[in-house]
Amino acid sequence: MAVREGPGCLGCGDAGTTLEQDASCGDCGGAERFHVSHTTAARYRQAGAAGMADRPSRPHASPSRTQARTERQIMCRAWVGGDSAPVVGSIGRGPARRWPADELERLMTVSEDFTGLTSRFRGELLAHCYRMVGSVDEAEDLVQETFLRAWRSYEGFEGRSSVRTWLYRIATNVCLTAIERRGRRPLPSGLGGPTGDPEAPLEVASEVPWLQPLPDALVTADLEDPAAVTASRAGVRLAFVAALQYLSARQRAMLIMRDVLEWPAADVAELLGTTTTAINSGLRRARTQLARVMPAEDELAEPDDAVQRAVLERFAAAIEHADARAMAELLRADVVLEMPPFLTWFAGRDAVAGFVGSQLLTAPGADRLVPVTANGQAAFAVYRRDERGVYRAHALQVLTLTATGIARIVAFADPGRFTSFGLPPEHPAGQART
Repeated sequence: MAVREGPGCLGCGDAGTTLEQDASCGDCGGAERFHVSHTTAARYRQAGAAGMADRPSRPHASPSRTQARTERQIMCRAWVGGDSAPVVGSIGRGPARRWPADELERLMTVSEDFTGLTSRFRGELLAHCYRMVGSVDEAEDLVQETFLRAWRSYEGFEGRSSVRTWLYRIATNVCLTAIERRGRRPLPSGLGGPTGDPEAPLEVASEVPWLQPLPDALVTADLEDPAAVTASRAGVRLAFVAALQYLSARQRAMLIMRDVLEWPAADVAELLGTTTTAINSGLRRARTQLARVMPAEDELAEPDDAVQRAVLERFAAAIEHADARAMAELLRADVVLEMPPFLTWFAGRDAVAGFVGSQLLTAPGADRLVPVTANGQAAFAVYRRDERGVYRAHALQVLTLTATGIARIVAFADPGRFTSFGLPPEHPAGQART
């Protein structure tokens, strides 16, 4: 392992020393260049001859399989040892080495401190990254990158800001870099006009990186205060996240940091390397653009309202009984139906009800609906019966409820999304009802 003086951590900017190793790791997938503090570099120099022990305790913990897998990546990237065991946890050449007992104890203490300070922010950091990029899958990766950068620079963290602010700074920079590498994530209504023909064939565009729905459980599981749950819903509503995709990366950051997280303009300016005047000017333009495409907040209804729960029950019954007329009674006159990955979408009660009745609701009992919540909104997981009578994952419908009816239905026709909602690929009841 080579040690040389380096410019510092590219993630957080702390001065440091760069450790280089070119070994391949079974967990992290390849070689990695590490940016650590001078103190940590000295620790590696001292321990290099002794090698590594079994993996220290993880910097953060989670029961999900995705998070557990990425925790292994974080530890593999963060801890490097001697030539015989280049990365802890990798399946490679040579036996594992041992840290001195006192050094291992210190490292475990540091790891536990890091976990205690940072793990409680995981849900809100995921929501933040999701707002920025519009993808749950990508947001999870960006949160892991955030924790990785934070872990590498943790010993150099001087507490001049709160841990929460420190993590948000890192996460925002990670997101800005990610957005530079790809385009926005739209919904079908952002790529063209609606069709008025209920019999029109559906045009699919699987190559488009579509906006993804966000399972509420990923961001609200640790929230006990009802007011905090309501606030978290407002910050990730589907229309809001879709509208953010029309803004530049820096405008997204400005608006989210100021209007959602309520950071002072001066702090946002410091984060983005600009002036307070520029932040306020950019924020005005961003707010104007969002106002053109988003419904008024007072039109939205919370899905746990008793009246709205009754509407949801009627909607589910109409779908399961293939009753297009009953479903149409629940829709607003200006309702919109979108179905990514299909480019085709419909606007207006007659067009939506006509399409649903002629092409979707063709037989009673063909669909079963499981209620879920996504983006702070009522949603349903739709299981569709196949030729063998088994109900298989079909689509996730996210509804926008208002006091005057259902204003929008976004049906994500991607069975792969069921996994992120903790749903099985087949309906738990198995075979169709008789």
